[in-house]
Amino acid sequence: MHLHLSTQNRELSGKIAVTGSKSESNRLLILQALYPNLEIENLSNSDDTKVLQKALRTKDEVIDIHHAGTAMRFLTAYFVSKEGREVLLTGSQRMQERPIAILVDALRGLGAEITYEKNEGFPPLRIKGKKLLENEVKVQANISSQYISALMLIAPSLPKGLKISLEGKITSVPYIKMTLQLLKQCGINGFFENNEIFIEPISQIPQKQIVVESDWSSASYFYSMAALSDSSEINLTSYRENSLQGDRSTADIYQKLGVKTTFLEGELKLEKTEVELPEILQLDLANSPDLAQTVAVTCFGLGIGAQLTGLHTLRIKETDRLQALKNELEKLGGQVEISEDTLRLSASEEIKPNIAIDTYNDHRMALAFAPLALKIPIVINDAGVVSKSFPEYWENLQQLKFSVKESAKE
Repeated sequence: MHLHLSTQNRELSGKIAVTGSKSESNRLLILQALYPNLEIENLSNSDDTKVLQKALRTKDEVIDIHHAGTAMRFLTAYFVSKEGREVLLTGSQRMQERPIAILVDALRGLGAEITYEKNEGFPPLRIKGKKLLENEVKVQANISSQYISALMLIAPSLPKGLKISLEGKITSVPYIKMTLQLLKQCGINGFFENNEIFIEPISQIPQKQIVVESDWSSASYFYSMAALSDSSEINLTSYRENSLQGDRSTADIYQKLGVKTTFLEGELKLEKTEVELPEILQLDLANSPDLAQTVAVTCFGLGIGAQLTGLHTLRIKETDRLQALKNELEKLGGQVEISEDTLRLSASEEIKPNIAIDTYNDHRMALAFAPLALKIPIVINDAGVVSKSFPEYWENLQQLKFSVKESAKE
């Protein structure tokens, strides 16, 4: 499905219900599988969460998680701890190119039995679940926080709990803190100090119901629309000011780009305000790398420069997101330089209209580029990819009076 997006309406107004956080949902599903008396409300309806739910329910030996990177990491840890269970955990071709050796090595250090079916260091993985008796592990912390969260989630179910020593600069700290806070909400004791995490063992948690907050990464696309509009008043549900999500920083970032956030009861109100825009927006996104595409596209649409650092994890996502951003922004007339962990965007005065944006099997490419329709007509190729995290996105754009029409691929 290829969509042609445009709008004559640059004064946005509406109320949008955003699905539950994928990050929170996927962590809670693993905990629920370990502790069935946990109840979850407002689960994400993203493809990734549905894939994880299905994998946790199935008795099949072969489990295919397609493009769902979080599911691959979390399920690897989960199944190694399920005594007597044997599975072959596989995914899409891109998933089989995404490294997992750091997590596998850590789990093997705890006594796990995992073998690589094809290429050393990459899925598919054959896992034979067993009782893990070791309770200390060292993990390289500068690659992906999901490896660390995967270990933290199974830690309370291990006989002696788990001490995790983190080596190197820690990436995406808010996601580790989110995992710890969700554990604590379930009645599980743990701490994260300096470069050490310790999670205490617990055989059963108290009866608990947790309501998942809506997804801040998804909110970021509406912040981008507000910034690129002539005027906006958009209400988003359901959000909390004291969010566990690292992408809560969206509100602070977009304040610099002319979007005011007001926290109402269970809602966010976004309003376009007049501000003096920076010539170059400089941000370290090491703690919220999923915002990089959205912020880069917003800056391009506003005609300002950007220097975004802390982006080393973007190379191993659904696609090489840095290269994909460079490719597509330059098609629109942008000037972009990238290194291993940095993106530099030069200020632009012109945006080429009716350009077809390739999405590289990456939901965030489609989600991030769509707001540019407030500036010029644009085509999003393979637009259905948004179902990975935000299935209602195109309907939400129509609520805001965007024209969303199917198009032949350009």
